[in-house]
Amino acid sequence: MSVVSGRAVRDLHTDPFGERRSVHAPLSKQLLGGRFHFQSDSAALLALVEAAYGGLPPHRLPGQIPEFEIELKLLPGRSLRPVHEPPPVRMQAGAGMLCGVINAMNYVAISPAQRQALVVVSQDMLRFPYHLRYELIEFAVFILAARSQGLIPLHGACVGRQGRGVLLLGHSGAGKSTLALHSLLQGLDFLSEDAVLVQPENLLATGVANYLHMKDDALGLVDEDACRWIRYAPVIRRRSGVEKFEADLRNGPGRLAAAPLKLVGAVLLSSQLADHPAQLLRAVPADQIAARLSADQPYAAGQPGWLHFKQKLVDLGVHELRRGACPQDSVDALRQLLA
Repeated sequence: MSVVSGRAVRDLHTDPFGERRSVHAPLSKQLLGGRFHFQSDSAALLALVEAAYGGLPPHRLPGQIPEFEIELKLLPGRSLRPVHEPPPVRMQAGAGMLCGVINAMNYVAISPAQRQALVVVSQDMLRFPYHLRYELIEFAVFILAARSQGLIPLHGACVGRQGRGVLLLGHSGAGKSTLALHSLLQGLDFLSEDAVLVQPENLLATGVANYLHMKDDALGLVDEDACRWIRYAPVIRRRSGVEKFEADLRNGPGRLAAAPLKLVGAVLLSSQLADHPAQLLRAVPADQIAARLSADQPYAAGQPGWLHFKQKLVDLGVHELRRGACPQDSVDALRQLLA
């Protein structure tokens, strides 16, 4: 039988839900069209928030800026066995709540209607800062931003110039991050490499340009300075087992998109090599666009606003982009769409 101290017993009686914990000075960040307020009883958790969102361009969408609240709680003690990564997140939903659950001491609960989220983690989860940030904190931010503002959540990248943007779509491993990197190095504005949120009414795209994830074998055609910047970055390990450098875009070369980009098109990346630089771009027939977009974005295809968004892209036109002999060719093809 375990022994509980008198102080712990009194705390359980007077504050069984842990509502009276002292909190550190809150952080406020404007991103993804909203203003997010983070509060926590843990300086370490707020430091992860700052690492994720500090120094980013404050993106704003048309209309009133929504306010969001995210509370982060740190629980003492161990809830994870000494492994190389925490258990996978399990998704659950009900009663207007969306949840991502690792275990009883590590989870996120999100209420889009109330524009609030609670992130709870155990002390030993701090040993996995990438998973904690990406799968719990950033998960809450993106879900709140998308669901509360009616944005279309896309798994893709986005680059642009002079306020105009083009979506880079395709399956994992298609080369979205690599093309986004070369676009950045060759003067285009960088919006996102992994997740893009789009306002379906006006096709304004926003994202979080904090980190770039690159495999070592994708750096062969990157110039020496950029290669050094990426290879000095920490290495993270995806759930798939793939290891990638996580380079901080805020400390690297190039320019981050200062505001949401107006989409002027989308490209589906192909692994097929083009015979000639002039043949990289091929217009997808209009009667195939809807099916190909839905197949490429199965989660987004089930969200409100998808049909309107999809029709907008059909009207704009979608292209397939084959691989060029060198990255410059692919970036030049994107410039054609952005002209």
